[in-house]
Amino acid sequence: MAYDRYVAICHPLHYPNLMNLKVCSRLSVTSWCFGLLESFLFLGFIFHHHFCQSNVINHLFCDLKSLIKLSCSKTWTIELAIYISAILFGIFPLVFILSSYILILSAILRIRAKAGRQKAFSTCSSHLTVVILFFGIILTMYMRPKSVYSTEQDKVLAVLYTSCIPTLNPFIYSLRNKEVKEALKRKRGDTLTFQG
Repeated sequence: MAYDRYVAICHPLHYPNLMNLKVCSRLSVTSWCFGLLESFLFLGFIFHHHFCQSNVINHLFCDLKSLIKLSCSKTWTIELAIYISAILFGIFPLVFILSSYILILSAILRIRAKAGRQKAFSTCSSHLTVVILFFGIILTMYMRPKSVYSTEQDKVLAVLYTSCIPTLNPFIYSLRNKEVKEALKRKRGDTLTFQG
């Protein structure tokens, strides 16, 4: 999305050439491959650990940090891998996304027409909001030092990033859509007419 917004605002005349089906497919496949790589990496780590304590995970789902707490093996390698993974798959993408938005912001500020600037800001603000919420929660969850780790905090953060953010996505993206706003206004008008 960040690359799409960057191309649409900074290179609008080249958009059809720069954001074609091939580029979209490559971006999607790369994202999926990195997700699978990370999953298999941690799956391999978990298979090499011994679990001699309770088999009840004190979490909403089988989260990696909660699973590590049950291990009776030394966990420093997997904890180090979590930090490295958070840097590679959390901080680097966040920096890439934020740097693209810095370029977008500089392009928006050069737009002279107020309506054009507002449209560009509204197009980007929804995605940037979701990105900051998602990465902020994930990085807070996995980059916290062990001394301030709290299972209860992790449960709240897990609900936020697995349920709340995906639930907010349709509202954040579609309520900016002019047709959706008009349909909601019509629906509200129909309801008021029916009740009156």
